[in-house]
Amino acid sequence: MPHATDSCLHPQLRINSYGHYLRNRFGCRVSKVNVDAGFTCPNRDGSKGSGGCIYCNNSSFSPKDTRSIIPLEEQMEHGMAYHRIRLGSQKFIVYFQKYTNTYASVDLLAGLYRRALAHPDVIGISVGTRPDSLTDEALELLTAIAQDKYVCLELGLQSMDDGILTRINRGHTLEDFVATARRSAGRNFDICAHLIYGFPGETAEEFLKSAELIASLPIDSVKLHQLHAVDGTELARMYRRGEFVPLTLAEYVAVAADFLERLPARVTVQRLYGSAPLGIRVAPQWGLKNNQMWFAVLNELRRRGTWQGSKL
Repeated sequence: MPHATDSCLHPQLRINSYGHYLRNRFGCRVSKVNVDAGFTCPNRDGSKGSGGCIYCNNSSFSPKDTRSIIPLEEQMEHGMAYHRIRLGSQKFIVYFQKYTNTYASVDLLAGLYRRALAHPDVIGISVGTRPDSLTDEALELLTAIAQDKYVCLELGLQSMDDGILTRINRGHTLEDFVATARRSAGRNFDICAHLIYGFPGETAEEFLKSAELIASLPIDSVKLHQLHAVDGTELARMYRRGEFVPLTLAEYVAVAADFLERLPARVTVQRLYGSAPLGIRVAPQWGLKNNQMWFAVLNELRRRGTWQGSKL
């Protein structure tokens, strides 16, 4: 079992679960509600590149009621109703998820964020963005909001290998991420790092260095998932050409557990897997539901008798 000093770890889950953290912080069940505010990305519109990341098809993680043509408030209501019924959630964090959600004028950002926060059951916002797309003005806006609302800044790193970042058409560098994480620190909001395991040419040893990177930076939480191909992406075309060989479930579970063992207990874990609708999922096809994926990793820690941070 986790040591007594690792008090932030859930005793059964053996990790510092983000859901557990939110419940302890706010005293009730809190869920994130995805919205599409109509943003794009600098590696889609030509300012950094075109085509986007080779794995990116936002339909793979977007509920049908989150489309930019639907008013923001209506998207929120759909999401909140779903989580109230499914999980009994009482309060909500509005997650600006699709594409790069600081890639606009600060006036437009302020209007969107304030509209989300106007709902009485919304305690805060989570803003997904790229480390090369956060202006000083946007950072100050988030800092101001964090004075009385919960804010989580979600920075997509995906890989700490600049060669991989180039090959996946990411359009930013590791140094961009490190610099943005450091300039975002100390502002009374959480910083979440996104990582993917399974890029072509990547070894487990190389990926596990990501845990050391997270430990060295002011990162509060992580999202980890396997690389998977969905229709409409270059990665799916690579798979069909035999240029992308996806991980097996056993390979992913083993490395995800290795990663957690090296991750400081102070860092909350928001995600341990990626999912996509069956209709567009290409590979891998592991045949597990979301909660089964989550527990596949946690049960591996239990089998080993280890926990988050146990190898530090």
